[in-house]
Amino acid sequence: MAVYLTKSLGDSLDPDDQAQRDHAARLAEALRYEPCSPTCPNWLRYGIQPKGAKPGMAPGQCRGKAHKPDHLGYAGRRVLVSRKWSNKTLAEHKQDRRTWVLEALGQPDEPTDPHRYVWKPIPAGDATLTPLAVRLLRAVHERQRWRAHMAQLQAQADGQDLSAIREEAA
Repeated sequence: MAVYLTKSLGDSLDPDDQAQRDHAARLAEALRYEPCSPTCPNWLRYGIQPKGAKPGMAPGQCRGKAHKPDHLGYAGRRVLVSRKWSNKTLAEHKQDRRTWVLEALGQPDEPTDPHRYVWKPIPAGDATLTPLAVRLLRAVHERQRWRAHMAQLQAQADGQDLSAIREEAA
């Protein structure tokens, strides 16, 4: 079974391998008649009127990128959705990422307190509320700080020295 994780199949094919070239040709021919978008004329094969239908539309005549041999595949995801092959839910993936980040930061992976935030409406004109622009800038700054820290940890793991970059940014 051939597995291609690329947008352009032409780049990954071995020019000396006839079986790969034949497989790519069969794949391109099969995708020629598969709908690629809501406006694709190939929906007519299934008795469905495409969005924005025009006279002269015919199945197999779509000019979308998904039907071109250089771009074999559909718009959007190029790989199966992970829950279909990993048997993990979105919450489990989120927990895995959280665990990885906390390990990279050297923090303990403690369960989050569901009551750590208090959600209540704030009356208009409340003097204790920081202006929205200031809150957004603080959130952006904190995110940039997290990213810089993660980049530094990744560089240390890869054996790179980022001390000169850090001094310039400061």
